[in-house]
Amino acid sequence: MMISALDYFTSLVQQDDDIPLFEAALAIAQDVDPQLDLAATQAEVDMFAANLQRRLAPDASSIQKLRMLNHFFYHELGFAGNVNNYYDPDNSYLHRVIHTRRGIPISLAVIYMELAQQIGLNVKGISFPGHFLMKLSVQSGEIIIDPFNGASLSREELEERLEPYAEEHGDTDDLALAAYLHAAHPRDILVRMLRNLKALFAEHMRWQRLLGVQERLVILLPDEIAERRDRGLAYANLQCPKAALHDLEAYLSERPYANDADMLRTRLPELREASRRLN
Repeated sequence: MMISALDYFTSLVQQDDDIPLFEAALAIAQDVDPQLDLAATQAEVDMFAANLQRRLAPDASSIQKLRMLNHFFYHELGFAGNVNNYYDPDNSYLHRVIHTRRGIPISLAVIYMELAQQIGLNVKGISFPGHFLMKLSVQSGEIIIDPFNGASLSREELEERLEPYAEEHGDTDDLALAAYLHAAHPRDILVRMLRNLKALFAEHMRWQRLLGVQERLVILLPDEIAERRDRGLAYANLQCPKAALHDLEAYLSERPYANDADMLRTRLPELREASRRLN
C-alpha cells in the first residue's frame, strides 16, 4: 500500500529525539513535486559527502574539516544565497536548492549540516532572528557560521545583527547574545522553514500551497491551535466548508475569547450553510 506524503512526513517527525532533519526537510517538497524521488536526492548528497570524505586525512581536526567543507560547499559545488530572487518559494525546497545551488540561509544550512554530519562534524542550526545561522563547538569555543557564504561571524557582527530585533522588542539594555545562540531543535527548524513558505503563500493567496504547508505545521505542532485555525482558513478559501468548519470550531472552542474569535464566529453560519448544501 502506498503511504501518503503526509503520513510519511508524520512518521519522520513523531519522535522528538530522532527526527532526521534532512529527510524531513526534503519531504516538504512533496507538496510541490509529488513524484519527487527522495532516495535519489539523498543519494546525491551522500555522494557529495563521500567525495569530501575521501579528501580528508583520517586525523583531520574539526577546524580542518570545517575549512574543507566550506571550500567544497561554496566554491566547488557553488552553493550561495539567492540574492536575486530571495522570496522565490523554490529557495525552501531542498531538491531545487541542490539543483540550482541557490537558496535562503535555512535551506542552505540544512544541506550543509547534512554534509557536516556525514564527515563527523557536529554543526548545529541556530534560529537567530531574521537570518538562520549555524555553529560548531571546538576546544577554543564556538564558531558561528553564516550559511549564506560560510563566513565566521564575530561577536560584534552578531550583536550588530541582533540590534534591530532587540530594539523592536524593547530589549536594548541587554542584548543577551548567548540566549539567541542556542542550538535549534530539528522540529523548530522544520517549523521555521514551513513558516517562511506560509508567509509567501498567504501574501500571494496561493491557498492550495498554503494548505499543504498548514497540514505539515499541524502535524509538527499538534498543540498549537492557531495552526488549526490557519488550516481552517485555507480550507475556507478553497471552498471546503466542512473541513474549514471543523478546524475553526476547534479553535473557537479552545480560544473563545481570542482577539479574532468574534470575526471568526461571523464566518461560521456561511460555512454551515455551505456544508449543508454539500450533503
